[in-house]
Amino acid sequence: MTWPADKDTTMNPLNRTSNLPRRTLLKGLGVALALPFLDCMAPRLGAVEPSSALALPRRMFCIETNQGILPQHFFPEQPGRGYQPTPYLKILGDHLADLTVFSGVSLPEVDGGHHAELCFLTGAGHPGRGGFRNTISLDQFAAERIGLLTRFSSLSWCVDNNNSLSFTGAGVMIPGENKQSRIFKRLFIQGTPDEVEAQVGRLREERSILDQVGERTKQLNGEVGSADRDKLDQYFTSLRELERRLVVAEEWERRPKPKIDAKMPADINDRAAVIERTRSMFDLARLAFASDSTRLITLYINQDFVRPNIAGVTDGTHQLTHHGNQPEKLAMLKLIEDAQFRELAGLLTALKAAKEPHGSLLDTTMVLYGTNMGSANAHSNDNLPVLLAGGGFKHGSHLAFDRKKNYPLTNLYVSMLQRLGIETSQFSSGVATMHGLELA
Repeated sequence: MTWPADKDTTMNPLNRTSNLPRRTLLKGLGVALALPFLDCMAPRLGAVEPSSALALPRRMFCIETNQGILPQHFFPEQPGRGYQPTPYLKILGDHLADLTVFSGVSLPEVDGGHHAELCFLTGAGHPGRGGFRNTISLDQFAAERIGLLTRFSSLSWCVDNNNSLSFTGAGVMIPGENKQSRIFKRLFIQGTPDEVEAQVGRLREERSILDQVGERTKQLNGEVGSADRDKLDQYFTSLRELERRLVVAEEWERRPKPKIDAKMPADINDRAAVIERTRSMFDLARLAFASDSTRLITLYINQDFVRPNIAGVTDGTHQLTHHGNQPEKLAMLKLIEDAQFRELAGLLTALKAAKEPHGSLLDTTMVLYGTNMGSANAHSNDNLPVLLAGGGFKHGSHLAFDRKKNYPLTNLYVSMLQRLGIETSQFSSGVATMHGLELA
């Protein structure tokens, strides 16, 4: 990374002292927050009490499918326990006692139809408006506090493209990894001594870049107004935070990676193989959690316009979500979502079968599964189909809230953070724990 010559004030935003747009400045500085490896950096030391995090490992797997879920096949009619499972919940039948279904929940002020997929784990309002800037995601908020306990503070994955659900404190998306072989290598394949030293060298180079950006930030600090100076101070603090993470990442790089019996998966490059790729990502998540390589994973499942490899489906998922209540389109969309829920059932089965000294992997892993649209046909962002499985909560019920005046889904995020051992009473628009959700 190089900076333009100081004398060229037209190219270097850090030397412009008059009419300096803050957005341009932050965009120019923001490149440091989008550097490679940020998704694997360990966070600052001492951010969580060892007694709350080390006694029992707590994990979180957040999954979003971006084209909605047919509500009529998801939401039960009866609230509480003993509800009659809907078609999709019947697919999860073996695990109904291990999960909680929510209805009447949404993310306050998160609108914009498809744009809301950017905010599923952030809760940042009005993503479709001009000038929108995202906020920190649930997993990254947690990673800053407990990520140092594992080799990877968090992992951001995706199916199909390189988008993700993970955003830094500056609102920068952490690119999602979509190649199964690269994920496996990163988790379990130990590099040669030369490769390890090369990686350490790259991490040190990252630190050097952060130092350069920090010095430029200091130079600019005396040339802007007080409001922008406050922003720069926050930015400078984030740079120092990232530098500390790089130091810890270097320490982890020299430690041996865990050895497992599983073989490296072959990459699935067929874009139509959405279900197969989802299954492979679920398998990798189980391995990552079982080896305690990380405790925080996000998976963004992008479906879009490609026709999935599912018998009886002749069109792409996005096209089918605009079904206009046509029976043949609804039937094909249900085939796709049936397949998705079968994969989720397989994930829960695998986590429950993985035994640890304190119980099963599902007992300590919260699995959040949901979507950014309550009705993809109408592009609405209320009444979101969402469920939470595992993680040590009292499950087996349908928590039904007002479907006209929705309950904040971000309150669930507060509960999840606390279950990870993080002392916080709010996250994003969530200012309380989830009503009705109790610990086991």
